[in-house]
Amino acid sequence: MNIRFDKRVALVCGCTQGIGLSIATMLAKAGCTVIGFSRNQDSLQEVISRLPAENGQQHKALIADFSDLHAVQSAMESLGDTPIDIIINNSGGPPPGTIEQSSVSAFHEAFNRLLMASHVIAQYCLPGMKQRNYGRIINIISTSVRQPLDGLGVSNTVRSATASWSKTLSNEVAQYGITVNSVLPGATKTGRLTALIERKSKEQQKSTDDIAKTMADEVPMKRLGEPHEIASAAIFLASDHASYITGITMLVDGGRTKAL
Repeated sequence: MNIRFDKRVALVCGCTQGIGLSIATMLAKAGCTVIGFSRNQDSLQEVISRLPAENGQQHKALIADFSDLHAVQSAMESLGDTPIDIIINNSGGPPPGTIEQSSVSAFHEAFNRLLMASHVIAQYCLPGMKQRNYGRIINIISTSVRQPLDGLGVSNTVRSATASWSKTLSNEVAQYGITVNSVLPGATKTGRLTALIERKSKEQQKSTDDIAKTMADEVPMKRLGEPHEIASAAIFLASDHASYITGITMLVDGGRTKAL
């Protein structure tokens, strides 16, 4: 299966590391022009400068903190008439902790970063997608949408809301040739997972290697996921090969999630 994105433009959020970086790199290798969207200007500029551009693409950087919706809106407006064909909504998760221990402000910030920022971006891009009768919106969420994860109260709550937003939007825009899907990564080797492993290591007085092994043992495949494996699912959903797939939540977790 040959997947190409020649003459397509993708907005990739959170692309300076992990899953977002893998998606941006794969899209660029397949001929797509990438607009990287992140809050860290130095890291983002470095990533943009290293993205493949064998198709003559001119990749761009867009800077904003997703917790600041006004900044997100301003950044989108700076794009002017640039057509966005593909949106990859991706952002780091909120700090771990139980719901009982979580403050209202923690929920508020997580909703802004993980859901409302995606909404602002979609509202800006959808008119152009409708005019072109083409669009792909892909949300990188979590397996907690199917099976809540212990110790991630705020994340579980907001991720599920994001999945519901995605499914509802998919029904509203499908008639315009726009698909909206979500990818649900399991335990994947990212900075986020490293931080969670280090936290559990301190709490349980065990080595980080032991914690990582326990996590891997919970997966039927007996290993943690790689960022490129999650990215591959997103690339497929963004391609023309997935033109009749919309409104789904795709598990990419090595079989760990017990829900159907």
